Amino acid sequence: MVLVNLLFNMKILLKNATVLEHKSPFHTKTVDILIVDGRIKDISESINASAELVISEKNLHVSSGWFDSSVCFGEPGFEDRETIKNGLKTASYSGFTDICLQPNTFPKIDNSSVLSFLNANNFEYPCKIHPIACFSIDGNGKKMTEFFDLHNSGAVAFGDFLTPIKNPNLLKSALLYVQTFDGLIISTPRDPYLNLNGLVNEGIKSTQLGLSSIPFIAETIQIQRDISILEYTGGKLHIPYISSLESIEIIRNAKKSGLNISASVPISNLVFNDEILDGFNSNYKLFPPIRGKEDQKKLKEGVLDGTIDIVTSHHQPVNSELKQVDFNSAEYGTISLETMFGLLNKIFSIEKVIELLTKGRNIFNLENPKIEIGATACLTFFDPSKRDKFTADKVMSTSKNCAFIDMEIIGSVYGCINENKIYYVQN
Repeated sequence: MVLVNLLFNMKILLKNATVLEHKSPFHTKTVDILIVDGRIKDISESINASAELVISEKNLHVSSGWFDSSVCFGEPGFEDRETIKNGLKTASYSGFTDICLQPNTFPKIDNSSVLSFLNANNFEYPCKIHPIACFSIDGNGKKMTEFFDLHNSGAVAFGDFLTPIKNPNLLKSALLYVQTFDGLIISTPRDPYLNLNGLVNEGIKSTQLGLSSIPFIAETIQIQRDISILEYTGGKLHIPYISSLESIEIIRNAKKSGLNISASVPISNLVFNDEILDGFNSNYKLFPPIRGKEDQKKLKEGVLDGTIDIVTSHHQPVNSELKQVDFNSAEYGTISLETMFGLLNKIFSIEKVIELLTKGRNIFNLENPKIEIGATACLTFFDPSKRDKFTADKVMSTSKNCAFIDMEIIGSVYGCINENKIYYVQN
């Protein structure tokens, strides 16, 4: 494993790399790529230039850098779950050059001081943090944060992570206000009363296991309310963590009506259905809950037809004393950055996988990287065909709460480069 921090005028040469980037003129072509001082200097069939680092790997493929819309670490406040440094190392190792960091911290990301702290620690690895600031002060849903100030300090969106926006008038005011600077509101589809004390999907499996359940209407009723408000106010609304087939149809109709609405689904809801809950393994206690086989099928279809815009890792470290307990008492969440590529690659074609891993930046008003001469180097390099088993010893995250242990994955990440930083796992 090699970690290189680029210096001025340092040259990196990628040899015989197949480009997967449908917007690039080099799409599906095998080329050499020369990077000098963090910018793409040349792309051609053969480049015979000297370089301090030559990357020449088996079945080498390259795409623009990967993006994840929902990641938690812990720092500040919960460093025992994950530090920023190790979190960014893990994300870079997993091929991600950009992540949106959730305000699952203490103190919450509800003021410019916390954003300054995050920005000050956002420099060692290729992966960049794009903070999501709290929708409400301290995330308690009572009073909106200073959106414009937070926006100017680097916040890319506003949401209270897994806490829903209870007050519809607050959502209305927020959607109206953020239009002054093209801001984005994130509203978790989780009715606090219909979701109350629920643990898993409402269905045959929850009855068999004797576990309190979360009905799909706990999700859909919140989405319907939010869409009604969006129709009234205009603005931009993102619905994260879609899990039910009913939600897909609601969002599909909202898009057809011309509303500026987007949605995401966690990788876990594409990989699993609630049959996995047999055995009461707390690593499968997740929010949104893992739902039935038909939901799983329709979610995949929603990704393919574009109703669901983003597949997210929904990476959520949880330390062992909060996870290695009985199912009822365990915290929600799984780590998933390390397995994201390999799991997606089992479900969709490699072209679709790369599309999913590189899309979504526009929703958060982030610039899309390009593979062209003169562009800033923001690339992920990988082997799409290598088969492996993801075992516990391969977990890089500080927390080990992983729902995907011992699963087969397809594809391996060699590393990524972003501007003047590179993370490269040399074989």
